[in-house]
Amino acid sequence: MRSTCLTLAVVGWASLTFSAQPPVPLRTMRVDYFHTGGTAPETFALDEVVLEPAPWPGPPGPTDDLLRYGAYGFDVRDAASKALVYSAGFGSIYDEWLSTEEATSMAKTFHESLRFPAPAAPVVVSVRKRGAGNQWADVWSVTVDPKDMFVNTAAPEPNPGPVIAIERNGDSARTVDLLLVGDGYTAAERGKFEADARRLVNVLFATSPFKERRTDFNVWGLAPAARESGISRPSQNIHRHSPVAATYDAFGSERYVLTFDNKAFRRVISYAPYDVVEIVTNTRTYGGGGIYNLYSTVSADNAFSPYVFVHEFAHHFAALADEYYTSPVAYLPAAAREEPWEPNITATPAAPKWKDLVESGTPLPTPWGKQDYEARSRAAQARRAEIRKQNRPEADMEALFQEERQMDQRQFPVEKYVGKVGAFEGARYEAQGFYRPEVDCIMFTRSEDFCEVCRRAISRVIDTYVR
Repeated sequence: MRSTCLTLAVVGWASLTFSAQPPVPLRTMRVDYFHTGGTAPETFALDEVVLEPAPWPGPPGPTDDLLRYGAYGFDVRDAASKALVYSAGFGSIYDEWLSTEEATSMAKTFHESLRFPAPAAPVVVSVRKRGAGNQWADVWSVTVDPKDMFVNTAAPEPNPGPVIAIERNGDSARTVDLLLVGDGYTAAERGKFEADARRLVNVLFATSPFKERRTDFNVWGLAPAARESGISRPSQNIHRHSPVAATYDAFGSERYVLTFDNKAFRRVISYAPYDVVEIVTNTRTYGGGGIYNLYSTVSADNAFSPYVFVHEFAHHFAALADEYYTSPVAYLPAAAREEPWEPNITATPAAPKWKDLVESGTPLPTPWGKQDYEARSRAAQARRAEIRKQNRPEADMEALFQEERQMDQRQFPVEKYVGKVGAFEGARYEAQGFYRPEVDCIMFTRSEDFCEVCRRAISRVIDTYVR
């Protein structure tokens, strides 16, 4: 169990943050491994087992993943009794890469991690994968002995600096610990990072249902010093050795920001308490990303950073899928119209997974001004591509996005089924075959509100932390 008081100094954590004769905090164990696939068979290989400096962020007892979100998941069981110790679902960069064209022509290896409460005795860690019909199958397992001499107990170097307590609302074992990590901030810019982090967090907690659940969160900040401002943007021949190696142009998408250096990322954040992580990049160019139960990213200084922060965090925290479909993406079309596992999209409009929220008399599928929206949205995408091609100022891109938002605000309020839950065609990057719950939502356009289905999905995830 984590302490209820975190000092800004990381050194001497246990001795400084607990009262007289406190219980020994439960440690966090991390299994690092290599995940290979593409044109090669999918394989896993152990890298190392690590004890992180910060205590375990959740409850000390057995915890099962009841929601079962994610393309992958893992289970930790006591090796002797087979009793469940911990389980969780997750997404991964590997899984996203598999849906790109590059994966059809080459093999590639990604570094990944699994975190769970450090056991007292040997455990078996099993990775499971979602297959046809959303059925799970185990694809790799490894036995971990906490007393093995090769378990790495060393504190990573360099120390990323003090942990900032941005907002504290309760015992970490019964709250969601959100960690904001700065990337591309120099030591002199740590004050800017803290201001950026507080500004973005306030936007998150002004948005329902986070607004109503604010006291269920603790928020921390960490800003490892970068040698120079900013992060890599290969399409502009900009390369930086930033602390967690965030970069634009992930999978060739100019706005997609990820880090592919999982080891660097994990070493930095292991000093802080976290259940979920947002990487805040010290940049102006529009961009971000979010992967379920891995992390989300946002550029700090764009006019639309508040929207991107909330949208991408919803991917990471609540497994919400993208509902837009006119913007270019790196992914290939879905091979089949199987029912998606994400809670806010469906391939069965006559009986969507949110049918209990559909009012009597609402047609399924639900009609909306799809053709008009597509015509103006695709025209805007062409203008967007031209702005980037000409390397015009970011203000020009922001002006285009504002123009799009204003057009959305004229169209959607007059839709016949606005504010109603139904099944509106167009979602998950495809114009046909996938459906979203409402005509508009933060997961569809640059709206300021989640739809009812997404709000419920977010609340259900919060409940798993505070139960």
